Amino acid sequence: MDVFRSLRSRNFRLFFSGQSVSMIGTWMQKTAVCWLVYRLTGSALLLGVVSFAGLIPSLILAPYAGSFIDRHDRYKVLVRTQVISMLQALALALLVYFKYYNITGIILLTLLLGIINAFDVTCRQSLMVDMVIQREDLPNAIALNSTMMNFARIAGPALAGIILSNWGENVCFALNFFSYIPIMISLFMMKLDVPVVSKSEGSIWTELRAGFHYISHDKDLSSLLLLLTASSLLVMPFNTLMPMFAKDIFHGDAKTFSWFESAAGVGSILSAIYMARLKPGKDMIKILITSSCIFSLSLLLLSYAGWLPMALVFMTCSGIGMMAQTSAINTYIQTHARPQMRARAISYYIMAYQGMIPVGSLLAGALANIAGPKFTVLLQGIAGAVAVAVFVSYRRRHSQELDGGVQPA
Repeated sequence: MDVFRSLRSRNFRLFFSGQSVSMIGTWMQKTAVCWLVYRLTGSALLLGVVSFAGLIPSLILAPYAGSFIDRHDRYKVLVRTQVISMLQALALALLVYFKYYNITGIILLTLLLGIINAFDVTCRQSLMVDMVIQREDLPNAIALNSTMMNFARIAGPALAGIILSNWGENVCFALNFFSYIPIMISLFMMKLDVPVVSKSEGSIWTELRAGFHYISHDKDLSSLLLLLTASSLLVMPFNTLMPMFAKDIFHGDAKTFSWFESAAGVGSILSAIYMARLKPGKDMIKILITSSCIFSLSLLLLSYAGWLPMALVFMTCSGIGMMAQTSAINTYIQTHARPQMRARAISYYIMAYQGMIPVGSLLAGALANIAGPKFTVLLQGIAGAVAVAVFVSYRRRHSQELDGGVQPA
């Protein structure tokens, strides 16, 4: 089928199958950590702190990670990050198994995983171009990768809800540890023709500056990254408040919380399938603008929802908009960035995407403690609408300047 055309590449097929299992385990762990922290503390602020600890390293380390990966064998870096992630999952499982419910310890382990992910995610994204044989299949591979991740976002929380209700958080953490085995096997079976990394004469800080100069002087890339930054800071952290929606607004339990996560995952996977079916040459900017509007509108409606099924429908719509927004930006960057700058360009994407979410999670958690989760989500929807309006205005003005520049004097 055309939607699965990038799976013709053996290396990507192996990566896709192994990562599918691993990501389900990762989402089980994320769901269990959020529920555990909120169950023990009842604090929305600490929910924000946990999200902050897991993602803030991407804000600080992503540009450095991009320069580091451009100087080293990306395959070897990926293997090492997977091994360390596996050990982190084991440590968290043991911590909870022995009932050492130490919030500081959980936050520190979450911070460690965030540091690993700052390198791991950038490495995986930049290595994808080497996994796919046909260059025209790269956008399809990016979309399928997003589909896989969002399927895991459905299956992981759904399984976590069942496991949390019957066996507890430690089983979720243990299963996440074992879920790394398939991806490790897949990585060792791959035969990648990774370009030989030549020893750079300049320092890594020189390359860091070169990457920033390239991004800041490319108005198309920089405007996309600024929109993603605004969305990650002000809009996407609405997910942090879903335990409050499940427990306090709809008077549910861990299963109710997993329904919210799974609803967003359903929307994301539907959106990812649409992105995977796109023909080469589609205008990613139009898709980005449309999806951003869907995302903002769904949050505005979610903030007014008083009936659980309707709230889940709006959560599904939010998943559709959020996934298409991030996937369109990712595809544009990977297909338009210079090859020698690809890892560094992707690292700024990771910084704008994952790096700003923890700051926004803290803001959302603090505001929800004062004004309530519904009002906070309402403001997030308004912020998303304003951000896309500013982006559209900038694109039009920039287009007019280019048109004016080519006209004869």
